[in-house]
Amino acid sequence: MKLSDEIVARFAHGMDQAVASEVPEPTAMTLASADVEGRPSARTVLLKGFDADGFVFYTNLHSRKGRNLEVNPWVSLVFWWRELEQQVLIDGRSVPVSPEDADQYFASRPRGSRIGAWASRQSSPLDRRETLLNRVAEFETKYTDKPIPRPSHWSGFRVDPDRVEFWYGREFRLHERICYTAGDLQWTRELLYP
Repeated sequence: MKLSDEIVARFAHGMDQAVASEVPEPTAMTLASADVEGRPSARTVLLKGFDADGFVFYTNLHSRKGRNLEVNPWVSLVFWWRELEQQVLIDGRSVPVSPEDADQYFASRPRGSRIGAWASRQSSPLDRRETLLNRVAEFETKYTDKPIPRPSHWSGFRVDPDRVEFWYGREFRLHERICYTAGDLQWTRELLYP
């Protein structure tokens, strides 16, 4: 189900505040996923887009998170804007973005980041740093004066939420929590105790 206008507007307002307040890395979000056995893992990724369809990030599909998402699409996201005393907590299902969307975003990345996507065997053991640097040099040479295509092992996901909670820090830990939950036909909104 698409996010309601109210949810999109509330999130956009928080993001705008975070950017205006110069929160370091306002698009940084913790992504929690789980493997086939249900063992969770979490790491920070960067939000690359959001709208009524959800929240988009990109990754190496062979990474730990990429492997998790292949076998278990259910995830949680957490934005923590400490300077604003605000959090946004999002639960939902991850869905691969289209190849066209992945190509378009990949082409917009700095050249070094595109080379890095080819060079890194993300989450695999690395014998020494020089091995990675040698791989970077190898792909720099390969793509000298050539367009750098998107690797097939690199793409993105859109998190399609079924629950979104906005958390606002208040004095004496009497925080304000506003929770939206997807129903069959519409989103419901309720306040939660802190």
